[in-house]
Amino acid sequence: MAARKGRRRTCETGEPMEAESGDTSSEGPAQVYLPGRGPPLREGEELVMDEEAYVLYHRAQTGAPCLSFDIVRDHLGDNRTELPLTLYLCAGTQAESAQSNRLMMLLMHNLHGTKPPPSEGSDEEEEEEDEEDEEERKPQLELAMVPHYGGINRVRVSWLGEEPVAGVWSEKGQVEVFALRRLLQVVEEPQALAAFLRDEQAQMKPIFSFAGHMGEGFALDWSPRVTGRLLTGDCQKNIHLWTPADGGSWHVDQRPFVGHTRSVEDLQWSPTENTVFASCSADASIRIWDIRAAPSKACMLTTATAHDGDVNVISWSRREPFLLSGGDDGALKIWDLRQFKSGSPVATFKQHVAPVTSVEWHPQDSGVFAASGADHQITQWDLAVERDPEAGDVEADPGLADLPQQLLFVHQGETELKELHWHPQCPGLLVSTALSGFTIFRTISV
Repeated sequence: MAARKGRRRTCETGEPMEAESGDTSSEGPAQVYLPGRGPPLREGEELVMDEEAYVLYHRAQTGAPCLSFDIVRDHLGDNRTELPLTLYLCAGTQAESAQSNRLMMLLMHNLHGTKPPPSEGSDEEEEEEDEEDEEERKPQLELAMVPHYGGINRVRVSWLGEEPVAGVWSEKGQVEVFALRRLLQVVEEPQALAAFLRDEQAQMKPIFSFAGHMGEGFALDWSPRVTGRLLTGDCQKNIHLWTPADGGSWHVDQRPFVGHTRSVEDLQWSPTENTVFASCSADASIRIWDIRAAPSKACMLTTATAHDGDVNVISWSRREPFLLSGGDDGALKIWDLRQFKSGSPVATFKQHVAPVTSVEWHPQDSGVFAASGADHQITQWDLAVERDPEAGDVEADPGLADLPQQLLFVHQGETELKELHWHPQCPGLLVSTALSGFTIFRTISV
């Protein structure tokens, strides 16, 4: 949500913006700012955030940027909405040199909501109280890091019983599994963390590694139904199935799943069937597979031209038979798996004006999803929303007529957005990673 400096603007959903300007002579009637659609910023104008559009908003940086991360489910309870919030992330860096990379556990805590605007006529005593309150409300970030040779392309976390692990795809062409229990322990204890960084971190190695992909990749997904079952896909078009073995090891089937003709970009296990998964590729297709068949015959359904170009990301709804996809064409498409053979999506949305880099369904609300793009936008959507013909918004500003009715919110201010995730235990909380760092926020819309 943003406004142009020097003018009063409204966002894509029609919410009023607060302008920041020392010169009010140029202020006119409220207008709608449409990312990628409206006029470019003029000299002296800049976009500023309207904090009233957010329930919570924080940013964090970790040195080198992170291309991928995952949220670590914790034991603090589900459906947490009471502030301040605490959350755990596992992330991997993309540093300038291979030896400078790290696998990191992040503990973010004391995350308060956005501060209400000061009331008119507040006195000095109230201002001093506000300063003290602001000190107490400062967010906190703790980091436990493990050296990792090579940039980390993707990180996905799973629990093997009581043991948390991270699957890590790296640019050196290997997929590794790291145990996370020690990182989770020390990130909560400052003294233990200092000792760990001094004495232990350099000795931490993966508990398992697979180099059979013959090149790097990005696609990786743990099964939500079968503990320890893993899929990995590479830029050489191959997908391999990992099956847990005794002694904390894995058997990786050397026979790749055959079907895609270019890089496998993303993988998603079915949330309802143990043996079914979906894949998307730079060959523009989306495929549905069943691992009960031989790898050469496991592809059961294919949509050959799902997007105009690379299909970058997919997300399988946990609550409906829907698959969400995002591509280089900037389109977001929803596929009803009961009609997948038709080759036609049940819905297509176009708001992003550059490749879509991440998509994910809301874990609790079956009609809500979020997406990020290389156009520096995060969008939130709700399939249940329809424009009220009596509201008069379109008549007030015809620009709104070009917006998809289901578009709830557009978040900006990040640079080169790469990945986003809803927090599974904190409803409505979104976390994203970008070149500009991490952002944690919840909007008034979700």
